[in-house]
Amino acid sequence: MAFSLAYSTLYWQSPDLEKELTLLKKSGWHGWETRQSLDCLGSAYRVRRICQSIGIEVAAVCGPNVTLSTIDEVHEINKRRIEFASDLEVSIFMTKGPGRFDRSTTNQDLDQMAVVYEDLAVYAKPLGVTVAFHPHVNDLVDSASEWQSFMRRLDQCQLCFDMSHAIHWGYNLTQAVYDFCDRISYVHLHDYKDNNSVQLGEGMMCGYPAFLSTLKHIGYTGWITVCSGQTNTPVREKIRINRTCLKSIGY
Repeated sequence: MAFSLAYSTLYWQSPDLEKELTLLKKSGWHGWETRQSLDCLGSAYRVRRICQSIGIEVAAVCGPNVTLSTIDEVHEINKRRIEFASDLEVSIFMTKGPGRFDRSTTNQDLDQMAVVYEDLAVYAKPLGVTVAFHPHVNDLVDSASEWQSFMRRLDQCQLCFDMSHAIHWGYNLTQAVYDFCDRISYVHLHDYKDNNSVQLGEGMMCGYPAFLSTLKHIGYTGWITVCSGQTNTPVREKIRINRTCLKSIGY
């Protein structure tokens, strides 16, 4: 297997880490992506101790959506999250851009957002952490062309590639992977049905084998993280359904 498989804990509000991570490990996941507050997680020492006892890794640490400022509270929070990732010896920090404005995105908006991401990336580099921008529908970058334009503005910052958003924008997946092959440092898998996020295999996203094969072809060997659906399905079932889907296609 070329990839390590992780599970995003986006919908875990106040998890019992020992219990939930043990369940992930027993279900065949290699790691997990954390988005919980540092108040919830505790120290890097605590998280590392729990993970080591279970035999599971932290794939990535995530932060709040950036703003267009390098001098506000959100920017400082993201720097603290980067430091937390470094203390955990986790190499990926991922965050999304601002939400969509009630007007068209301008070149100045993209310039300002690039300054924010580059500032985080430069801050993170000596700490052994790579900052990855996660493009997302209904955010400031909200089309294939805006995505391409924004990536051209980045130097140090890398990319979290989420196939579902590329599909929403009508961006050919194979082409998108090759367009950004030198920038992909982290990958998300997601599924949607009727504009709602669902578990893998339950929605419109069906090209996982071809997508993962393309990633192999460009030499990607990093984390593949699954974002579970925002449904009332119990956590245990979400973990099982998503892992079963990946096993069904050979992962």
